[in-house]
Amino acid sequence: MKVFILKKRKDFIKAAQGFKVVVNGLVLQAALSMSGPQDCCHVGYTATKKLGKAHIRNRTKRRLRAAVAIVFPEEALAGVNYVLIGRHNTITLKFDYLTRRLRQALKEINAQITAPAPSAAEENS
Repeated sequence: MKVFILKKRKDFIKAAQGFKVVVNGLVLQAALSMSGPQDCCHVGYTATKKLGKAHIRNRTKRRLRAAVAIVFPEEALAGVNYVLIGRHNTITLKFDYLTRRLRQALKEINAQITAPAPSAAEENS
């Protein structure tokens, strides 16, 4: 499956309001995509200034992009926007451990997305 890059702020905000999974090394957020082609997924990367100076934030995003290139083509769902947020230990983790954690987070968030929504009658009981 093709993986495209998210660039618009509104897509990042929509993903933040959707599903979220936190694992060691990264935070993964996802939301269903309402625009664009539905036969691919979109991925965005975030590293805040809390992580450190620019070279640390750049390296964090570079490692996340490399992990996504390995994991997402076979594991990601089509028509979903994903946002990866780097954490303080993203650059110090071994790369194979980081990809395993990303794969785990992706499976968890995909299960949340594909799970049927509870009906109104079940919520009130």
